[in-house]
Amino acid sequence: MITSTSTARRRTRSSHQGERGDLHAVAPVPRTVVDLLARSDAELGAAELATDPAERFVHGHLAALRAGAALLEVTGRPVRRPMPRTVWDMVSAVAPELSAWAGFFAAGAPTRAAVESGRDADVDETRADRTVAAAEDFQDAVRALVLPPHEHTLDLEAS
Repeated sequence: MITSTSTARRRTRSSHQGERGDLHAVAPVPRTVVDLLARSDAELGAAELATDPAERFVHGHLAALRAGAALLEVTGRPVRRPMPRTVWDMVSAVAPELSAWAGFFAAGAPTRAAVESGRDADVDETRADRTVAAAEDFQDAVRALVLPPHEHTLDLEAS
């Protein structure tokens, strides 16, 4: 369970616009981060239960999107460009070590949009499974960045 003594990693910004700073711990982990990671977990659970490959793909992609949003909640959004950017662009900017995953999920965004809008999208079992597995790995990587080592799993309590 995340407590008030928990710490999260946060990127600091230097006074030079666009220059990345070092990671340092802050306390406590913001509640929105916990909520976004819980929503990511829920999407992964829905992906496991889905029988349709397209539905599994969408849930896997959304799980990664929620985890990416949790990372951005901790790190803040990059300030280099004033124009709108995707979550995946911002993840790559604030955490270059996650760029490969960000690129993978950015490439899948048009397919997710097609499935969600009811357009024909060719999603087979292999692609769905690969997306869900990547989402699980990405979520683990995000947890490693935003949660202290002893709290990489969340103990959620019903309200």
